[in-house]
Amino acid sequence: MLQPRIKTPCIGVCSTGIGDSVCRGCKRFSHEVIDWNGYTEEQKRIVDTRLAGFLSQCVSNKLRILDGRLLKWQLEVQNVRFTPHHDEYCWLFSLLKAGAGQIAVPEDFGFEVDLKCRDVSLLDLREQIDAEYLLLSQAHYDRYIAVPDLFSSETP
Repeated sequence: MLQPRIKTPCIGVCSTGIGDSVCRGCKRFSHEVIDWNGYTEEQKRIVDTRLAGFLSQCVSNKLRILDGRLLKWQLEVQNVRFTPHHDEYCWLFSLLKAGAGQIAVPEDFGFEVDLKCRDVSLLDLREQIDAEYLLLSQAHYDRYIAVPDLFSSETP
């Protein structure tokens, strides 16, 4: 079975041009943004998998999928773009990005809000999820990419 081509995760609000090491829009590392068009499909898939995993983790901390088929149907009926090879929690974030303020009954879309978050609007939850997603990407960058050179003679 052929794997789908990985499209750029760019959403057109890049912050790496102003010096961020992690883009506030797509959450890729600055070198990934710069080098994306030169990456092989496998390299793109690795980045895509990391980003989807981080996003799914952040969404699932606040929301729970009740019916993935209903969620997918709603995405299709509402003409919301989503990435089919990502999991349902990534799909749910696509729904929230497209219309969090228009969802009155989450269960009608196949999900529910976690008990600890039920006093928070879906718009605010979407912003919280996006902020946590950026923090997770930044922490990963800081831990695994921006490590200091232990053999450098310079001291901080």
